[in-house]
Amino acid sequence: MLAGAAVLALLAGGLWLYARDWAPDRDVYPTQGVAVSADNGPIDWGTLAANGVDFAYIRAAKGAEGRDPAFARNWSAARSAGLRYGASLDFSLCKRAAEQATRFVTTVPRDNAALPPVIRLTLTPACAERPERDAVLSELNTLVNLVESNARKPALLNISPDFEEHYDIASGINRTLWLEGDFFPPDYATRKWVMWTANDMRHIDGIEGPVRWGVVAP
Repeated sequence: MLAGAAVLALLAGGLWLYARDWAPDRDVYPTQGVAVSADNGPIDWGTLAANGVDFAYIRAAKGAEGRDPAFARNWSAARSAGLRYGASLDFSLCKRAAEQATRFVTTVPRDNAALPPVIRLTLTPACAERPERDAVLSELNTLVNLVESNARKPALLNISPDFEEHYDIASGINRTLWLEGDFFPPDYATRKWVMWTANDMRHIDGIEGPVRWGVVAP
């Protein structure tokens, strides 16, 4: 019995080590990068650039909580390291779109070199509100228009499985999709994705702890 438990522990440990290092094949997905925030702590951007990180999406604000305290530092450092970089906003169902857009556009500098902005949509315990779909689509359209007007680029929608299941955003707003799913390409939306969070537990040199690792569709 103890021997069986030891074997299971070894298998679990081996799987964890494999998962933490795993990324999709570069021959299939040549463009790969990270999504980061203050939650990731200090980042060595030079190390990231030297180890195959092609792009970085940097959280600028959480809709219900305010600006990301590490955004300005990460934005400047990613640019200096020669990475392609863009800003993201974590949308909240508990705040009006106009308020969230204002926080985003006053945080993110206009930069023609930046990647298109990303709006991340996920259900979180911090916000228990679940408005009707029509109300959510209306607020999101307002947010998208305000963010795009400032960035002068079309936004991407980074939609989690639970948010998509609840609101079917892909059918309601015609924007490029960034979907999520560890290890397996996602298929939960009604349209094809252009970006995929392939491993949200990956460990890489330059960041302490797990990081969201994403790829661009070939």
